[in-house]
Amino acid sequence: MSSDPRPEISLQPTEGWHCSHYFYRFDRARLRSLGPSELSDGCSEFLAVLAPEGPLAPTRLQTFVIAGHKADFGLLAMDPDPLVIDSVHQRLMAGPLGSALVAAWSYVSITEVSEYIPSVEQYGERLAKEGLTAGTDEHQGKLKQYERRLEIMRRQRLTPDLPTWPALCFYPMNKKRAAAENWFRLDFHERERLMAEHGESGMKFAGKVTQLVTVGIGLDDWEWGVTLWARNPGFLSQIVYRMRFDEASARFGEFGPFYIGYLATAAEILRHCRVGQ
Repeated sequence: MSSDPRPEISLQPTEGWHCSHYFYRFDRARLRSLGPSELSDGCSEFLAVLAPEGPLAPTRLQTFVIAGHKADFGLLAMDPDPLVIDSVHQRLMAGPLGSALVAAWSYVSITEVSEYIPSVEQYGERLAKEGLTAGTDEHQGKLKQYERRLEIMRRQRLTPDLPTWPALCFYPMNKKRAAAENWFRLDFHERERLMAEHGESGMKFAGKVTQLVTVGIGLDDWEWGVTLWARNPGFLSQIVYRMRFDEASARFGEFGPFYIGYLATAAEILRHCRVGQ
């Protein structure tokens, strides 16, 4: 009996998770029109929907208040099933507070491992070019160390644990496709060089800032989404400023709206936004 040649049909990525960022505003006029019972029920449902350990919660769920007028609060959700993620948004909008919620913006993407991260074999070739003889104990030891780091790196990029550092920044970005400066017309080794320089700038903020880059190509208007978590809000400004000088950013980066937020539970969001007070 011949096997079925058709590919398996699934909503789960071949590797990694779906990821969505949602941003909302409260409609104050509508909030004021809600009766006490409706408002109370709405707040209870809001807390239940945004409980990270709730029975219908996605695999990862993080909530935060947003500074500025773009939104009042946001959430980051990750799961192998995109409909599990979208159900969070649908339950919020269908709940008693839904009529007082305005969906301000969203970004849909998937986790990925950058193509510019060297494989174990490529790392071994790099060591050899640096003068370390292949097959020696030192060469093999460095390869094994890198292999362990690479596995941790892959896991953290594809199925990440979300940091609990208090300040958070999200922005989408593209790479230029202008006639004179088209990222996608550069050969791989040139792109690899530029991204290596970019990565070195980021490493200077190790212990202060951590990031997650997800890909939205074919899924949303922007090609990548960058989420940064920092131990202090000032570090967010410092790292973005420093990395703007890298050639990959200065020549080829195009950036969308920036959202700055601070981690908060659903109860803290309601309290901060004076909802149900």
